[in-house]
Amino acid sequence: MLTIANATRIVVDEMTELTGTLVMRDGVVSEMANGKETAPERVTATGAVTATENERAANEPQNAETLDASGCVVTPGLVNAHHHLLQSAFRTLPGTRGVAMRDWLPTMAAAYTRAGVDADLAAVAASVGVAEGLLCGVTTVADHHLTWPSGADSVAIATATADAARALGGRLVFVRGSARDDPQEAASSAEAIVQALLPRTGDGMLQLAVGPAGVHSDSRETFELLAQVAARHGLRRRTQANEQVDVAIALEKYGKRPIDLLEDWGWLESDVTLAHLCDVTGEEIRRLAASGITATHAPGCDLPMGWGIAPVAALRAAGIVVGLGTSGGGSNDAGHLLVDARLAMQVAPLVGPPIAAREVLAMAMAGSAAGLGRPELGNLRPGSAADLCVWDVSGVADAGVADPVAGLLWANPGRRPKHVVVAGRLVVRDYELVDADERELVARLSARVPREA
Repeated sequence: MLTIANATRIVVDEMTELTGTLVMRDGVVSEMANGKETAPERVTATGAVTATENERAANEPQNAETLDASGCVVTPGLVNAHHHLLQSAFRTLPGTRGVAMRDWLPTMAAAYTRAGVDADLAAVAASVGVAEGLLCGVTTVADHHLTWPSGADSVAIATATADAARALGGRLVFVRGSARDDPQEAASSAEAIVQALLPRTGDGMLQLAVGPAGVHSDSRETFELLAQVAARHGLRRRTQANEQVDVAIALEKYGKRPIDLLEDWGWLESDVTLAHLCDVTGEEIRRLAASGITATHAPGCDLPMGWGIAPVAALRAAGIVVGLGTSGGGSNDAGHLLVDARLAMQVAPLVGPPIAAREVLAMAMAGSAAGLGRPELGNLRPGSAADLCVWDVSGVADAGVADPVAGLLWANPGRRPKHVVVAGRLVVRDYELVDADERELVARLSARVPREA
């Protein structure tokens, strides 16, 4: 049992905030005490009043721990709905900044070839990426893995990525992606990965999905074959759309825009999440909303790549659930989702009405979780997964802040959580990883992918 006590504010969900104490048992949120209510009674998942403080203390298990969250805001764990963990090993490469996609792609591909993409590289890159996320409050990350060298052991790569995340205590959504892969080979690989890893998904720490990179790189056959894998195993589907570059390629190659192709190819359905959506028309937004898809906003990638800004307010107004993702280190050199939430909030008025801090936070939590089909994530309601962050708001960077929840985005750019909990277990304590030495992770990656002087 783990108790978070004396919190300045507990963000339960977008509409609910409390002060006081939160109790977690067996990996889920068990009880909450609201300092504004009649303390020390507790509200359980059913809403019933339970034992008093003295009665509870007498029955606490031997391994019970209480963390003092005085001066802190507690939020649900952040959910990074769109990442490319392999790219964590290839950040700020010469020739990848301020260049067109047609130049960016071969530069990244050459770096992958030099390093040799295999299970070992996947493991060290994922370890760094997941660790970075945890240290920044990301408790769940969706890894859209797109790089599969011909003849590579795809099951070994997927397994190594999953093992790396589990060793650190983070939740992983592994997306068997495709980028110009042979359609039959991609589908066969996806099936093999599902057969190998699906038995390991029962505890909620691992989830599987499929997703071509986009209509700019993958054929109708790839989309259809991966959709068949998803249907056989009840997996969600993810792809990237309307980053501008794929709009141009789709028009040139097919005479249609990406949304038209996705509809023709059976990928405008409620089990599909589309990342980016920078260049969408009002009519396309209406069609997307009618289809039931979810979306992922990735401003930390879209802006430096020159793709523009997704009209998030318009998407949300149409009824589309929008999550948040960082994308990978090749386009966004940081996996700090809260920073990208701040960016999303700040640039929103450039393409529509402003979006409030709490709304953007909700995108990074429940919005992202909805796109994964995971209603137990992204909130702290009783019975939900016990994934949370404890953010210290008592320092000088937060001095003068009237609203500590809005201040998580408006103040103190680059803030990191003091504690992070996943499935009721501390994975970051006092700003440090619990299950790994950060310096060792860095050393492993540096040894595997040495940098030229």
